[in-house]
Amino acid sequence: MRRRSLLQGAGLGGLALTLPSLGAPALAQGSRASTLRFVPQANLTALDPIWTSAIVTQMHGYHVYDTLYAVNGAQEPQPQMAEGHTVSDDRRVWRIRLREGLRFHDGEPVRAQDCAASLARWAKRDPFGQLLGKVVERWGAADDRTVEIRLTRPFPMLLDAIAKPDANVAFIMPERLAGTDANTQIAEVIGSGPFRFRPGEFVSGSRAVYEKFDGYVPRSEAADWASDGKVAHFGRVEWHIMPDAATAAAALQSGEVDWVEQPLNDLLPTLQRARNLRLDTLFPTGSLSLMRLNHLHPPFNDLKTRQAVALAVRQADYMQVTIGEDRSLWRECRSLFPCGTPYGTEDLSELARPPRDLARAKARLAESGYSGQPVVIINPTDFPLIGPHGQLTASVLQDLGMTVDLRDSDWGTVVQRRVSQEPVEKGGWSIFHTYGSAMAYANPGASSLVKGTGRQGWFGWYENPAIEAMIQEWLDAPDADRRKTVADQINKLAQDDVATIPLGQFVTRTAYRSDLSGFVKGSMPYSWGVRRG
Repeated sequence: MRRRSLLQGAGLGGLALTLPSLGAPALAQGSRASTLRFVPQANLTALDPIWTSAIVTQMHGYHVYDTLYAVNGAQEPQPQMAEGHTVSDDRRVWRIRLREGLRFHDGEPVRAQDCAASLARWAKRDPFGQLLGKVVERWGAADDRTVEIRLTRPFPMLLDAIAKPDANVAFIMPERLAGTDANTQIAEVIGSGPFRFRPGEFVSGSRAVYEKFDGYVPRSEAADWASDGKVAHFGRVEWHIMPDAATAAAALQSGEVDWVEQPLNDLLPTLQRARNLRLDTLFPTGSLSLMRLNHLHPPFNDLKTRQAVALAVRQADYMQVTIGEDRSLWRECRSLFPCGTPYGTEDLSELARPPRDLARAKARLAESGYSGQPVVIINPTDFPLIGPHGQLTASVLQDLGMTVDLRDSDWGTVVQRRVSQEPVEKGGWSIFHTYGSAMAYANPGASSLVKGTGRQGWFGWYENPAIEAMIQEWLDAPDADRRKTVADQINKLAQDDVATIPLGQFVTRTAYRSDLSGFVKGSMPYSWGVRRG
């Protein structure tokens, strides 16, 4: 199936040829100087960045919340809310000292007790946090400004864990909210970050609004990725949800919005020619596209059935159907750790190695004893970087001889439904597709793609105690060479088991009005640093 036919099937065909005018009245221009109008990649439906790893929710989280530590461009943990830390001689007690004057958006001071409760909740949901949580004796406070983490054994990568970017970030919230069960969404959005959320103006599917928090005191260092000085130059940031790519592009050209996070690649040539616009790549390492199978229920609780699907996948097809023919924007990456990073070794598993052969995949499916069980693919039609993948997978699996039930919906519905561990006949699912920042999957501790914790893990609930033992071995490795060897073993075993099917690695272009400047490079768009003029 070619890219054009898939885009037309999603209602997106011909966008590179025509840019329709907005059907709605123009957005008010009177407050243009103090308002940044942004079109995010997808609708914001979930507001709790600990409960879900959805990228758009993590973007929301970076506006509202702050972190104790954050990584810079070299992926090194830097103090953020913290002014520094000490570690006991036996490496089992960490004390993190908070900066003075930190306040939440409700005016209450940020206390060490808030941070301890936030870390405890985060550690129940995040893969790296779960590893850390296993050795935490107590998340506590020595005093109101000193977080105290007591361990049962040393954990040298503690700062790497709490500073990790992108997915299930260790955001700090008030203790009264951080006490919420980790499997339940919080009821109120209160952080201490550079912007405060305006709940009264939030309309899912239409708009989210953030207001500069005057009580936020940024660090003095220049912003570097998610670390250091987060200076808000706009008094107000508005997210305008525009699922139709042509409408978003037209609004950008007319000045009704200032910034479109991910314009459709078909539209890039048109936007490139516009004198009042700029295109840029803010995250050169890029993202990984993924297919995740449900390991709990038929048919993918069977290894050979999963392997048949892995053998049928051609990454180039998946990249072309969403990113296009321009190979400068994507590459095949036959690894579960991103290519171009220290652990990004390709072709460790025979399932990943070319050439791809549908006959071989059919033979593996025949060995599995697959008997026609329905494969329910939950698929967002309002997400151009994901929706075509669901349509392509449906076609591939039909060619393979499987019974396919493609359930098209919006992205918010996919995010809500993929939480279900029920079988498909009770509202569950078999396959979903997504993508994430390469840095979110860069090592065995951080990556949800290889974790084998079963029902306690990431959606799909892959379980393998051997993988978990190997991840612990990687954590305990005495040197970089041993860590690399163990990471390769994890990479191979996770692919042999089809924990996740990688679909390729890509970069995206972002588009904005030429009167904007100050963009901070990172793994997702940040509003701090951006200014007009």
